[in-house]
Amino acid sequence: MPVSSSQESANFTPAHGARPAAPEPEPRKANWLRPILYLLVIGAIGYVGWRVYSAQQAAAQNTANQANALLNRPTPVQAVPVERRPMPIYLTALGTVTPYYSVTVKARVNGQLDKVNFIEGQQVKAGQTILVIDPKPYKAALDQAKGTLAHDEALLKDAQAEFKRYTALFAAGVTSRETLDADEAQQGQYEGAIEADKAAIETAQLQLDWCTVQSPIDGKIGLRLVDPGNIITANTTNLVIVNQFKPIAVYFTLPENQLPQVLGTLRQNQHLTAEAYDRGDTTKLATGQLLTADNQIDTTTGTDKLKAVFDNSDEKLFPNQFTNIHLILEQRPDALVVPSAAIQSGAQGTFVWAVQPDNTVKLQPVKVALAEGQVTILDSGIEAGQKVVIDGADRLRPGGSVIVSAPRQRGGQAASTPGAGQAGQAAGDAGQGKRKQP
Repeated sequence: MPVSSSQESANFTPAHGARPAAPEPEPRKANWLRPILYLLVIGAIGYVGWRVYSAQQAAAQNTANQANALLNRPTPVQAVPVERRPMPIYLTALGTVTPYYSVTVKARVNGQLDKVNFIEGQQVKAGQTILVIDPKPYKAALDQAKGTLAHDEALLKDAQAEFKRYTALFAAGVTSRETLDADEAQQGQYEGAIEADKAAIETAQLQLDWCTVQSPIDGKIGLRLVDPGNIITANTTNLVIVNQFKPIAVYFTLPENQLPQVLGTLRQNQHLTAEAYDRGDTTKLATGQLLTADNQIDTTTGTDKLKAVFDNSDEKLFPNQFTNIHLILEQRPDALVVPSAAIQSGAQGTFVWAVQPDNTVKLQPVKVALAEGQVTILDSGIEAGQKVVIDGADRLRPGGSVIVSAPRQRGGQAASTPGAGQAGQAAGDAGQGKRKQP
């Protein structure tokens, strides 16, 4: 079979020591391939970067849109209209209710407590019998004093008759002057004994009367301190306490720098009204009059004690009860009033958030005259009838939209006035008048 030249060349083995022929070089790749690869890599990186940037921009835009939506969403607030109404100008202090009269009843004689003639807590009148101490020993002493008086009266009668006889005998010259004088002196001794007997009877009668213990004042009787059957020691044993409720007094203190305006009014014989409020300083309990001020200032506290008197016909005031006193100095008949919660302070001064007719809010600077409890009196800056925000002001910005609702009271009823259900600021300044006068 004939062999081709190619096979012959493939099967040809060079002789020993002969050098093989070099292989033919492969064709080179084109020079344009590498730049294309670089461009593809750069394009891929740019594409990824663009996608990341676009996602970030979309997220930022979404956040901005949400923020704008939140900013543009109306803010719920509570608002009330500004009012013009009469307002009292008063000082506040912490007071303690004290009985107008208070008597701790004690027995004036020794003995066994026999009867208790009262019901604890009842009203008693002055002179009403409330306790009875066993009177038998004192009745016996009275009878003895009366018997001694009768004995001495009989002796005096005999001495008087004797003196008449000796006077006649002396006139007849039968007896001496000395005998007559001695008989006259004896008669004087009996007269003196009779006077002492009468005083003893009065003392015994007084001791007997003291066995019946009477109420010294009109008032309400307290809990009995001694039960029947116990032995009472005169002027020592406390039997019961009687307190006068109608009228009743309240003692309170004011700092010395507020005394001149109070004492000046008292010196002009003008009455100052005092109002008593409960512990929370929200409910008025009674209305009374300032009676007087103490005649010296306490140097340890720099305050003076004052006394107000209340009729207390409904007995809302009770001894040792804590009260907040409003001492009214004057009445403003047409004051511009807003709740104290509406007053805000900032770099621009004192202001309120005023609700506009389009339900947006405006930062409205105001001038405060004085604060009275939970309401504030304004001199200027806003008009009566405008609504001011009292709750939710921390989320407001000028021109922002709001949803207005009226404040709610505890009973679930809307408050229609700035001071509805509010009578004054809660106490906490312990006798310090907190009100600033204009």
